[in-house]
Amino acid sequence: MKVNKMDGTLFKAMVIGGAENLKAYYTEIDKLNVFPVPDGDTGTNMKMTIEGGINEIYNLHDTSVQAISKKLSRGMLMGARGNSGVILSQLFRGLTKGFDGFEQVDAIRLAHAFQSGVEQAYKAVMKPTEGTILTVAREASEKLNLICSSRMSINEFFEEYINEARASLERTPELLPVLKEAGVVDSGGAGYICILEGMQKVLNGEEVEVCGCGMDHSHFSTEHAAQLEEHRHEEGYCVEFVLKLKERIDLEKFDDRIISDDLAKVGEEIAVVTEAGLIKGHLHSKKPGEVLNAAQKYGEFESVKIDSLSTLEQQNEIKHVAEGVCECGEEHQPKPVKPAERKKYAVVTVASGEGLVKTFKDLGADYVVSGGQSMNPSTEDFIRGYDTLNAEHIFVLPNNKNIILAANQSAKIYSEAKIHVVATTTIAQGFSALTMIDLTGEVDEIIEGIKETIANVTTGQITYSIRDTKVEGIDIKKDDFIGIRDNKIVCANRRKYDCAKALIKASVNDEKSLITIIYGKDTNIKEVNDLQKHIEKNYSNLEVVVIEGNQEVYSYILAIE
Repeated sequence: MKVNKMDGTLFKAMVIGGAENLKAYYTEIDKLNVFPVPDGDTGTNMKMTIEGGINEIYNLHDTSVQAISKKLSRGMLMGARGNSGVILSQLFRGLTKGFDGFEQVDAIRLAHAFQSGVEQAYKAVMKPTEGTILTVAREASEKLNLICSSRMSINEFFEEYINEARASLERTPELLPVLKEAGVVDSGGAGYICILEGMQKVLNGEEVEVCGCGMDHSHFSTEHAAQLEEHRHEEGYCVEFVLKLKERIDLEKFDDRIISDDLAKVGEEIAVVTEAGLIKGHLHSKKPGEVLNAAQKYGEFESVKIDSLSTLEQQNEIKHVAEGVCECGEEHQPKPVKPAERKKYAVVTVASGEGLVKTFKDLGADYVVSGGQSMNPSTEDFIRGYDTLNAEHIFVLPNNKNIILAANQSAKIYSEAKIHVVATTTIAQGFSALTMIDLTGEVDEIIEGIKETIANVTTGQITYSIRDTKVEGIDIKKDDFIGIRDNKIVCANRRKYDCAKALIKASVNDEKSLITIIYGKDTNIKEVNDLQKHIEKNYSNLEVVVIEGNQEVYSYILAIE
């Protein structure tokens, strides 16, 4: 069906189709990793970012493309994870600016909007790298702005745009030598095209590929766009909310079973927790609007989250509710209340693994954002952490180069404190920064002190290879252990212990005096002890500190100072 103008209803259905298409293929996107390590997360980050936007527009019935895109952009901004997710959110944010003032758009306006998206995304990156999703989006937009005319349909627009995006993606290895050496194209660009292809399928009335969510994707065709809400309605919804009780309600006498009884009339699988004047509720319902009406009698909403359920997701979530955990992994706890006393400084850092989290808190971190190499936290995850604190200035240590953009994004949004993101790019740098941080000086002095500390840190990491490849002249076989020094592979070996020894040899010099060994879940203590003895015997100038990190993916993280 030929479409000459796109309104909000069609745009909404198309974006949902794009998200579903990515959901079907995101694990393949994850595998497009330059390094052959098991931490590829581009597809996952992009999927979770766009799903954050979809959550905002599922129940929005506005027919204006401007209104739909504005809500979508806000949700993506808050849900943005990793560099690829942040850039994707900025592409759609720019698209929203291009739609400003329009109920519906033709091909020429769409071309201008996509160009606006490119400009917004480039602004978000301090040092844009060509051969990435930025290049794919830019080259496709540039071509369409050249060839677009008033006679071009929306269908023809997407055909031309996607063809150019695919051609651009194939050229990315020529722009980035690391892609060419690894034999892959840019993963962010591939994920972007995956979304575009899903949007195009909906536009053309085609089925989006069936994925693990159990949905019949024929409901995403333009012919059946009106059936989208009905389909979701039949499946039901997972509804979560945080409600601030009305002031007139006596907190000491209030029984949360009262609200539970009301919610039982409109849903099931109910979990309600009351604390400090806040109610956190969770339930499943086919009529989320009635759920919100029932709850709002008791107060005002602090936050609301509504997710569509498939049959499989319902079965899994029922199992988790008894443990107080939703399918999304969030515990059903009320929003934290800020401490009454406001202090001058607080520190937020990022880590995963029980041992690392405990260590960072012991070193003085006020809040540890859960995440890291294999699961990058979102913009909202940082803001949730800030909301637990009451400080004038909050210093943020992202500890991963792929998390810095999301941290920076959270700093722009948050207004209740001044956020200072110091670009630690590894767990080792974050660890060293926390051991040396001095919060008695002025802000500039503290930031400069952190930068001086991390400048003297060499980071070593041991993980395993997920494929045969050749990187930096080193032949690597699948399941080999590989040693990475400051983001460069320096050794590979079938034995983890031998790989660790080789990595240490390549990383230590006469200026180093301390090595901290943070060992992961898959590393036994005997091997750790053997490695410590090896260092003490062969590197007498090094003091050795051992920490049980319990981190995934990396058998060893070494901070060498």
